[in-house]
Amino acid sequence: MGAIGNLIPLAILFAFVGGAAYVGYQIYLWSNQLADRGVRKMEKKNVVFSKDGMKVGVKEVRPEDYADRTQRAFVKTWNAAQEDKDAGKRKSSRTSSYKK
Repeated sequence: MGAIGNLIPLAILFAFVGGAAYVGYQIYLWSNQLADRGVRKMEKKNVVFSKDGMKVGVKEVRPEDYADRTQRAFVKTWNAAQEDKDAGKRKSSRTSSYKK
């Protein structure tokens, strides 16, 4: 009975170390999966991590598309400015008609 009594603490120690090793391994697996998901998500956004560092890919925009977008923004700004100018004229003409 003395020899078995001396082995019980050793068995408890092995069980504790084995449980801690299992939990540590599961955390290691989970962190690697999380990192892989992050890399895949960033690759969808044209960001690639390599040994040299991070590389950002830029979507290629055709010159025609760039010109169309720029022109569209300019026209919208111009029209908005004209509407504000016209609205100012309308307000002043209304107020002058009421003063008469």
